[in-house]
Amino acid sequence: MKNYKRITFVLTAIVSLVIFAQCGMNNQPTNNCQPATEAAAGIKVVYVDLDSLMANYNLAKDINKEMMRKEEDIKLKITEKVKTLQANQADFERKYKNNVYATPERAQQEYNRIVKMEQEIAQYEQSMAVEFEKEGTAKNQALRDSISKFIKEYNAEKGYDFILTRIGDNFLYANETLNITKEVVDGLNSRYKSPEEK
Repeated sequence: MKNYKRITFVLTAIVSLVIFAQCGMNNQPTNNCQPATEAAAGIKVVYVDLDSLMANYNLAKDINKEMMRKEEDIKLKITEKVKTLQANQADFERKYKNNVYATPERAQQEYNRIVKMEQEIAQYEQSMAVEFEKEGTAKNQALRDSISKFIKEYNAEKGYDFILTRIGDNFLYANETLNITKEVVDGLNSRYKSPEEK
């Protein structure tokens, strides 16, 4: 989603360069050279508020819920493993202090078992983080693909020259009549079937 700011900037720069190039670099007016506002007057530009789209597109909401649920499950599993480890550590310390172990070798074996358990928890946590990140990346790609596909089909009918993305306050000003977010969200939601509906 960070790329949208870059894309918006690049598109604005391209429009500016095209208008500038058409007018030439000298100050001599030509019949092809018009002020930027006049040259851009024929360009049909609209925008989608990405924050609003993500908050209202049912696929985005479902992905967010699913990923939050998975994150909670991972945290719960890790917490349970850590509690088991802590209980084993406390038991080892108590037994060690009370000379319960018959030999130093037996105490060392128990200590090594606990160290191995700690390492396994760290590896599990790391592998879960990698898996979670991969899944999040795949879900975000599916979300982007869904939006891009819809926008292409939508624009085939509408014929806009540019559909920009507004993220937060990255526009200094935008006429609200150019905001097509609700129309896009409604179109996306009408096509989306939640897992419960399938």
